Amino acid sequence: MRVYPDQLSRHLKPLQQCYLVFGDDPWLCETSRGQIHAQAKKEGFEEKIQLTQETGFNWHDLVDQWQAMSLFSSRRIIELILPQAKPGSEGGAIFQSLMQMPNPDVLLIITGPKLALEQTKSKWFKTLDAQGVYVPCATPEGTQFQRWLDERIEHFKLTLTRDAREMLFSLYEGNLLAADQSLQLLQLLSPQDRIDSHQLSAYFEDQSRFSVFQLTDAMLNNQQDKSLHILAQLKAEGVAMPIILWGVFKELSILLQLRTALDSNQSLQSLWGKLRIWDKRKSLYQSALNRLTLAHIEKLLVSASAIELKLKQQGIEDWTGMSHLSLLFDPKAHQVLAHIKLNQEE
Repeated sequence: MRVYPDQLSRHLKPLQQCYLVFGDDPWLCETSRGQIHAQAKKEGFEEKIQLTQETGFNWHDLVDQWQAMSLFSSRRIIELILPQAKPGSEGGAIFQSLMQMPNPDVLLIITGPKLALEQTKSKWFKTLDAQGVYVPCATPEGTQFQRWLDERIEHFKLTLTRDAREMLFSLYEGNLLAADQSLQLLQLLSPQDRIDSHQLSAYFEDQSRFSVFQLTDAMLNNQQDKSLHILAQLKAEGVAMPIILWGVFKELSILLQLRTALDSNQSLQSLWGKLRIWDKRKSLYQSALNRLTLAHIEKLLVSASAIELKLKQQGIEDWTGMSHLSLLFDPKAHQVLAHIKLNQEE
């Protein structure tokens, strides 16, 4: 039976013979395992045995543990880790054998990486799924991630403005563990306060000398030397690349809307308020709009997306690419740097 992590708590009473927790999201996997362990403890499962299928693994060790009497006369949890999610023919036969001799005093939890569709159609998987619960722990994306984030914000009883929620969404989509840790930090620092994006930036930059807001202001103003200096300082102080990308994407999104309006002969007056651009900041955007065409802004967005993709897919913080991006806020740089690709693998 397939049960998604957010529904798991409703399927723990009574406990099934086995639980299959597979997926590549560490937060979901750990949280799901934690819920199962907590309910098992309430039902008297106190002893834990952990086995890992690795080179030389003896499948009969699993059978022995299944049949052995507990040393402490308590019910036991056997947790089997399948690093490759490939038990093979021998493992499959063992699973089938165990499911044919149910043991109410043993709870089997099998964990491993994300399963491909063909793996969920395999005989070994169907054997276990028929007697237990399959918990697929895939990282939620888009609206699903937003829903998860809103639920965690409510769980920690935090009050965040819309721009703060958008910042968290942009920073942590695809990384539930980091998002949850950040929300825990906010609960410690500001449990009763209303938190906006400026406060979030201050928390997560670890009191850096220069802020991401100063960096994006310098970019908008085409202060290339200052941009590169701030960028180098942010790197030296350990400011996370996702925070910088959030700031850059936010400003590029605003520029795109303003530029599109101008090219359509629309007045910017209504957009200033809609985009929450205060009077003292209008000159920054006017400066950028006087230099950058729609094609320039689109090129900046493509470059920023390439840096973000490298970070999310390869785990690489491309500081060289970010320096390149900061230079592209000068239209003259497009003629010199346009041929350089930012999404090449390192």
